[in-house]
Amino acid sequence: MFERENPLFCIDANILIQAWQSYYSPSISPTYWNVLNDLGKKGIIFIPELVFEEIEKGEDDLFIWLKNSDIPVRKIDGAVTNCLKEIYANNPKHKYLVASNGIHSKADPWVIAHAMNEKAIVVTKEKKDFSKKPTKIKIPHVCDNMKVKWMDDFDFVKELNIIFSCGIK
Repeated sequence: MFERENPLFCIDANILIQAWQSYYSPSISPTYWNVLNDLGKKGIIFIPELVFEEIEKGEDDLFIWLKNSDIPVRKIDGAVTNCLKEIYANNPKHKYLVASNGIHSKADPWVIAHAMNEKAIVVTKEKKDFSKKPTKIKIPHVCDNMKVKWMDDFDFVKELNIIFSCGIK
């Protein structure tokens, strides 16, 4: 797949949710959130509108932060919809990114479709799952099938040379 001169990153909801709730909580790592905001302002990261809506459902401080951040929210358009159609046409198992039992996020296929459309790298907490459940597929498997680069948030931090510093309040 064509790569951009300057990498662009499409952020999955779980990256923000898990970081906010645990290891990069604003109470212990406020600068991480400042860095994400700066990356959004510089056009290095974005989120699909369905990721925004997923976080909005939480009606919590993360949503308030996100709503006030400079992270661009990409709308679904014809080009993104065509990418989604391509994902589903590529492999019948791709339909299991969204399960009828509600376990999988409805945003997952759109994260990949937006990344395909913008030649972006998907950043997700999901890992490959080789359990061979016929009704379960993860973002990394579909990204690999579609030749879309993906990474977790720790690789994202390394890729962008984000450095954390510690101190006492």
